[in-house]
Amino acid sequence: MQVLFVASECAPFIKTGGLADVIGSLPKELTKRGTETRVIMPKYGDIPAAFKEKMAVKGAYTVSVGWRQQYCGVEELVHDGVHYYFIDNEYYFKRPGIYGFYDEAERYAFFCRAILDVLPHLDFVPDVLHCHDWHAGMVSVLLNAQYRHLPFYQTIRTAFTIHNLKYQGIFPYSILGNLFGLGDSYFTYDKVEFYGDVNYMKAGLVYSDLLTTVSETYAQEIQTPYYGERLDGLLRAKRNSLFGIVNGVDYDVYNPATDPNLYVNYTDAAGKQMNKTALQDELGLPVNPDIPVVALVSRLVQQKGLDLIAHVLEEILEIDLQLVVLGTGEEKYEDLFRHVMHRWPNKVSAHFLFDEGLASQIYAGADMFLMPSLFEPCGIGQLIALRYQTVPIVRETGGLKDTIQAYNRYTGEGNGFSFAHYNAHDMLDTIRQAVHYYHDKTVWFGIVKNGQNTDYSWNESAKQYQKLYEWGQN
Repeated sequence: MQVLFVASECAPFIKTGGLADVIGSLPKELTKRGTETRVIMPKYGDIPAAFKEKMAVKGAYTVSVGWRQQYCGVEELVHDGVHYYFIDNEYYFKRPGIYGFYDEAERYAFFCRAILDVLPHLDFVPDVLHCHDWHAGMVSVLLNAQYRHLPFYQTIRTAFTIHNLKYQGIFPYSILGNLFGLGDSYFTYDKVEFYGDVNYMKAGLVYSDLLTTVSETYAQEIQTPYYGERLDGLLRAKRNSLFGIVNGVDYDVYNPATDPNLYVNYTDAAGKQMNKTALQDELGLPVNPDIPVVALVSRLVQQKGLDLIAHVLEEILEIDLQLVVLGTGEEKYEDLFRHVMHRWPNKVSAHFLFDEGLASQIYAGADMFLMPSLFEPCGIGQLIALRYQTVPIVRETGGLKDTIQAYNRYTGEGNGFSFAHYNAHDMLDTIRQAVHYYHDKTVWFGIVKNGQNTDYSWNESAKQYQKLYEWGQN
């Protein structure tokens, strides 16, 4: 079985979120397990020069974008045993950042077309094209509409993974013909039309042979109007080919015993305590091992439950704890944390940037990890927290519900704390409960041990993907 992942970002080359972590780690595990898996993605200008210098040119071609012929280079790099291909076009991709440009429809139309055009030149014939999120959504449409009649493409099957249904790639009707050369027969409610526009995500859902998303609970949630982002009817219709497989984390990368960013590498409570006191000292907080440190490492947006935190932040800070925040996002939330940091300098340390080194230090130094999301397809923060012996506090939604089991004081089971309703005071009560048990070290270390005993590496999830690839071939 040979699989080609198609995605817009991939760690360690370039990253804005959890998608990049998945694309950077799952192919490694699949390849180890005998499914040769490669990755193809854009060659962005912001990819570090150290990687670009190692890329080997595979070829140069032309790709049709509407009536225009655009240059398309292909470069290859082998990293950690996985082959990566990079689609090169400086006009589309040599820009600061990845997303948010005026011509997103055209950039990823070019990318989807380029994938199919260069496939015969890669010396790698995939059994499955595994496309990820809306940026790759038009691959399956184009394959079926314009390439399937050619012998090379006739046996290729497609899988499509939803990483976040909220972001769909919705663009004006005119792009259908202007960028893809597709006629009005494709602009119907059961194909790519979406309330008068073209929807790249919907295209991937309609035309792919197999659909997955990143947790079992999210697979069920998105079939309801509340979570379905106006695609719930389609997802219910496709439910027999929709599967939820929880994401994992790369245990080689996220490993407190070897992480080079930490103050002290550790495997036990004593080593973690050393990281905690070093973090408190580094951030200018009072060094006190008896005060629990609660971490928030997140995009500062509503989806992540920031409005819940804002509603009861004053009450949270009345608890005997320290709050450490790392992330960027909406100005109102950044201003909120700036304000409370000014009022409670001995209780709050907030940092508005993306810094993986500091993030690792926070995961290692914190006692609790707060993740009260409005919705969460899978979430990676809570899995990293478990890996670093930090106890998650989450809302029961999506992958958070699938991976964090609330502590049960009668049985001793559970690897964290959780609340069900999207309610600020339910969250506040759960934080208070966690702080209460933090001071009972017998209970607390039992919860930490339960977290250490849960395996959220890619091992089990990779097995499930392999079974689906085989199922999709039948």
